Amino acid sequence: MANLPLQGFKIIDSTTVVMGPYAAQWLADFGAEVIKVEAPLGDSTRHTGPSPQSGMSSLFLGVNRNKKGIVIDLKKEQGRATLLRLIGTADVFMHNMRPQKLAPLGLDPDQVRKAFPRLVYAGLHGFQQNGLYGGRPAYDDIIQGMAGSAALMATQNGTPRYLPTIAADKTSGLVVAMGIMAALMQRNATGLGSFVEIPMFETMVAFNLVEHLYGEHFEPPLAPPGYPRVMAPSRRPYPTADGFVCMLPYTNGHWQRFFAAMGAPDLASDPRFSSFPVRIQNTEVLYAILGDYVRQKSTDYWIELCDQLEIPAGRMNELSDLKSDPHLVSTGFFEHIEDPAMGTLRFTGVPVMFDGVRPPVAMPPRLGADTQEVLLQAGLTELQIAELIASGAVAGPK
Repeated sequence: MANLPLQGFKIIDSTTVVMGPYAAQWLADFGAEVIKVEAPLGDSTRHTGPSPQSGMSSLFLGVNRNKKGIVIDLKKEQGRATLLRLIGTADVFMHNMRPQKLAPLGLDPDQVRKAFPRLVYAGLHGFQQNGLYGGRPAYDDIIQGMAGSAALMATQNGTPRYLPTIAADKTSGLVVAMGIMAALMQRNATGLGSFVEIPMFETMVAFNLVEHLYGEHFEPPLAPPGYPRVMAPSRRPYPTADGFVCMLPYTNGHWQRFFAAMGAPDLASDPRFSSFPVRIQNTEVLYAILGDYVRQKSTDYWIELCDQLEIPAGRMNELSDLKSDPHLVSTGFFEHIEDPAMGTLRFTGVPVMFDGVRPPVAMPPRLGADTQEVLLQAGLTELQIAELIASGAVAGPK
């Protein structure tokens, strides 16, 4: 697809695991040339999950499509010099190294930005570096716990636990992509790059407190933190006569139509349920009543009725159901790539469409797959590249 929004921008992505690679994948999906820089052993996610070929695991495939790949050994002086040469050809450099490790590698933001004033330098950190936690290591589990996500889970089942998805990594990755795009817009207006810092902890605190800061928006607080409706134990898919359905009468009109269809129109004017503020206070009772009705009929019945009443509803899918979901099939959301070594691979499509067209999906790079091409484009000669490979400072595909 021609003329994607970020076409013409070059990103040097030296991040690992999920947060950074996921962010860089969005930039690649939107048309940027993303060069993934890996150490000689590769990103650890190359070995996380099943795969018919070593180094191309399922998690790696999930966050590294549409990129080129190069191997650089930053423990070697020639490797560090090669990375800086690449950075000098790029619009963005992004990393998730701890701040205290940057200066010995020659990658301190002040040094790099002084050398390349137009560069957008993105530091992906666990915590804002000038705070008490600055420089600490962090992974998704740690951030979920510290930012309140695990405690929120306890409000429904009594046991603190992490969300069964790497929510902190992926949420922070989206913010990284958004921050980098904003910095590129500023650079295009001013001619100067900037240092963009994206800390996971602060990002997830902001994410969780959108609704859960609640009464503590005010001083003195008007209520404890925590939005009652979404913390209610009854807020879950409702059992039907033959499965589960997700349905949410939300507005006054929704509830009026629902109770009328149930033959209980008086419940819509019940003082406990007559307006949004009182429904929030009585969420548990309201959802229990709803659940009593829902379990009497089939899932198909409720989806059809909610469609007639214009109440949002949907079938509860298992993860294994998604690849055959009729809507996703009708939009061609899943894409397939034929790989000579691994056969047919399934990928989710890019959910954002531009002028009605979905950006294409290309195979994630094998370790060092594009080292030669990337370095030639950066101005090195074939002889120089051969010398770097011989020294171990860079590596090509195995």
